[in-house]
Amino acid sequence: MFSPRIVLCYPVQESHLQQIAAAAPEAKVVNAGQEHIAEELLAADIYCGHAKVPVPWKEVVEQGRLQWIQSSAAGCDHCLVPEVIASDIPVTSASGVLADQVSEHTVALIFSWLRSLPVFFEAQKKKEFIRRPTKDIHHLTIGIVGLGGVGRRIAEVLSVYKTKIMAVDLFPVNKPDHVEKLWHVDRLPEMLPEVDILILSAPLNQQSRGMIRAEHFALMKPSALFVNVARGPLVVERDLVKALKAKKIAGAVMDVTEVEPLAENSELWEMPNVIITPHVGGQSARRIDDMTDFFCENLKRWQRGEPLKNLVEKTLGFPIPQEKSATTVSEPSS
Repeated sequence: MFSPRIVLCYPVQESHLQQIAAAAPEAKVVNAGQEHIAEELLAADIYCGHAKVPVPWKEVVEQGRLQWIQSSAAGCDHCLVPEVIASDIPVTSASGVLADQVSEHTVALIFSWLRSLPVFFEAQKKKEFIRRPTKDIHHLTIGIVGLGGVGRRIAEVLSVYKTKIMAVDLFPVNKPDHVEKLWHVDRLPEMLPEVDILILSAPLNQQSRGMIRAEHFALMKPSALFVNVARGPLVVERDLVKALKAKKIAGAVMDVTEVEPLAENSELWEMPNVIITPHVGGQSARRIDDMTDFFCENLKRWQRGEPLKNLVEKTLGFPIPQEKSATTVSEPSS
């Protein structure tokens, strides 16, 4: 009987290793971690994780042993190198697994801005009990770029605040009732002038890299808030800085930056209309438990020869909705 070698590279504990071993009793489970993933990946039949160090993907593909990649993150840019994309190795993502946590963090960032919390935190240090202006979220128009697992959860959470929600996506299908308009991403310039808050929750790939540029900030309201809880390189950061300085938009709250960690000399650090957190949107006390549950479910499917959940279209970097639009990818949907 075939005994697959499962190599892990996410922060599992002994209980998670036992859970994976129980889901695949014939397998050998190796907890490589970031320290040993580069060498252990060469001997893997199945890989689950997110390597944050260089790994020899070219050699892995060439030797033909690896049969499946399960990303432990929603984004797959860490493993979708040209060699993997061109190979027949299936890739599955953790899309939706961390949606609750990212939506919570998105709400926290937005309310920190609207309720002027950084201002009041500084006032508290100075023992200043002074009432200052705040803003409301109720009845605002929210625009979401990318209505995948995370984008849909963000829309659901924000809908309770009596907001008008619009969204654009590469596959504008299965519109939730609480989303008023769902358009093809080609119509992003049409959506931008309408929104009070713009939220990025799109995947990073060659098509989306730098998708938000000066021309897009110029279309937004001067009072608009820009939110990025997806990937930093979706935005041309120098254009964001220029838009903030020129007051093309009112502010930005972001959990990601174009280069991480953000350079100490970045102007974003000192801007009073910017709130930055260090890519912690997906953190959760349950993150590793939830990821392991998802991996084990997919592992059982793999052993039974059933379709895997969250199977990624590798040229796009994310799973395509089952009920995808009948139009082509490049054709707008009304």
